[in-house]
Amino acid sequence: MSNSLKKFLKIAIPILIGVGLVFYSFSTTSPEDRKKILESIQNANLLWVFLSIFIGILSHISRAIRWNYLLAPLGYKPRLINNVLIILISYFANTLVLRSGEFLRATALTTYENVPFEKGFGTIVTERIIDVIMLLLIIITALLFQTDVILGILQEKGIGLVGSLMILIVGVLGLFIAIRLIKKSTSKLATKIKTFLNGLLDGVLSIFKMKNKGAFIFHTFFIWACYIAMFWVIKFTVPETTDLPLGAFLVAFVAGAFAMAATNGGLGLFPIVVTAALSVYGVSKTSGDAYGWIMWTAQTLMVVVFGTISFIVLPLLNRNR
Repeated sequence: MSNSLKKFLKIAIPILIGVGLVFYSFSTTSPEDRKKILESIQNANLLWVFLSIFIGILSHISRAIRWNYLLAPLGYKPRLINNVLIILISYFANTLVLRSGEFLRATALTTYENVPFEKGFGTIVTERIIDVIMLLLIIITALLFQTDVILGILQEKGIGLVGSLMILIVGVLGLFIAIRLIKKSTSKLATKIKTFLNGLLDGVLSIFKMKNKGAFIFHTFFIWACYIAMFWVIKFTVPETTDLPLGAFLVAFVAGAFAMAATNGGLGLFPIVVTAALSVYGVSKTSGDAYGWIMWTAQTLMVVVFGTISFIVLPLLNRNR
């Protein structure tokens, strides 16, 4: 297989999967339900939608500030406005070509701030490692907050408390054995996993070595608090989700985060997994779909609109540099 064909498939396959999931969601919904979903979306209070978008912008500004804390030890301090515009462009790029934003972000930093590509990309990798750690913390928090719900689901499946404990013990033992096997193995897969885990450790340790570690940690938690808040405020756009607890949205948030990573900007998959997560809390499919599509559309429009504006403004702002 030629390299050009591989590149084409890497771009085309995620898009085709997303489009296929949209078609699947449409085809498995009755005309009456589609009408209800559309009515819910049309009746959504735009105040909450715009508030969600505003919170999203705050998270991007915070990420731009945090980025300079990683670049400072390398001897670089880009203009904050350039950081914000580059980050918005990178998110826009990710909606078009999966995981292309990171490379574009490092390239733009080289172009407009003279930061060597490998150094800029290294800070972006560190950011991604920190993001993975934060997502793991949110997953653990969601599990702790929603223990009763999870146990209830297991009981419905015929698994009691003893069975749940056995599953937990087996899972911990399996994880311990897997770690031991990976440490001893020299296979390509094991090497990749070890590299990833070492990267996680290096990412955590790098925080404590930087000058502004307190500010870096603050912005890290602020960014992820914004992500959750973006998700949470949309609940007021659909009557059936208004009274749901924060824990329910943490579960839906985790599901949505994996969907965003799996397809271009969560195309097709995001509403499906969010609906499935909310259904655990008794939310109907029509309301779950409405919530999922409102959330996905709001954030995608934010990325597309502000990403496009940034793509135009960035070179104009730096035309004399």
